[in-house]
Amino acid sequence: KMFVCGPTVYDYLHLGHARTYIFYDVVARYLKHLGYKVVFIMNITDIDDKIFEKAKREGKHAGEVASKYKEACIEDLKRLGVDTVTLFAQASTYLPQMIQQIQTLLERGYAYKTISGIYFDTSKSPNFGALSHQSRAELALRRIDLDPEKKNPTDFILWRNVAEDEDGYESPFGWGRPGWHIEDTAISITHFGHSYDLHGGAVELIYPHHEAEIAQAEAYTGYSPFVKYWMHTGLLKIGGEKMAKSTGNYVTIRDALEKCSPDLLRLYFLSTKYRRSILFNEEKMVKLEGKLKS
Repeated sequence: KMFVCGPTVYDYLHLGHARTYIFYDVVARYLKHLGYKVVFIMNITDIDDKIFEKAKREGKHAGEVASKYKEACIEDLKRLGVDTVTLFAQASTYLPQMIQQIQTLLERGYAYKTISGIYFDTSKSPNFGALSHQSRAELALRRIDLDPEKKNPTDFILWRNVAEDEDGYESPFGWGRPGWHIEDTAISITHFGHSYDLHGGAVELIYPHHEAEIAQAEAYTGYSPFVKYWMHTGLLKIGGEKMAKSTGNYVTIRDALEKCSPDLLRLYFLSTKYRRSILFNEEKMVKLEGKLKS
């Protein structure tokens, strides 16, 4: 049972995504080679502020934007030879499970309400920070989900209230949107139950995303460990900065495949240990072409 954090579908995938998903494709292939039956789920984040903002700018419905880039995402991964994914799980189809999990966390005292939404109380999670090897004091310096009504600096959003004229969803908590972290636990618990084998993603997801997943899932199920093995890929940098859609500092998979083959991209990324960061160098990649042919 293997879960990997997938993309937020508001634009085309870039080479940072390629580096991560190629690696986990190889992990799945190797596990199958060893004789394991692998169920590999990758989530598709189609509920996100970036999607709603893009839809508003373009005068489109958020679902239209998400659908376009979800299909493009799956197409690009297939072109890269990433063919081991059992299920691309679209977050929006798991909204009832998200709401049910949030209700349970509220009932059990692990979550609380503020004017802006519902937060998970990290003081109730004794191991919060263990995955990232950080103390509570260190985590408190990395402010998330700013809200003066939060009990603790590290508390994270489960449900965000939005105005009635904004895109959102009906819930027992009012009109709003689910937090990012609850989307993934809704998917993984639905398919894998209270515990599963391997969770992967890029290194920048360790905190707060993966710490939050552990805290809310173990509070919800009452079972530990939520995940037996965690794996994280290093960053892909371009011009010394992290390759990211949010900053415009990226090369799309589609653009890259106009210049080189999928096999060359796979060889280039797999030539560096998966946990190390890579400074993208097109010349260095081209030089590997000889090894590919040999």
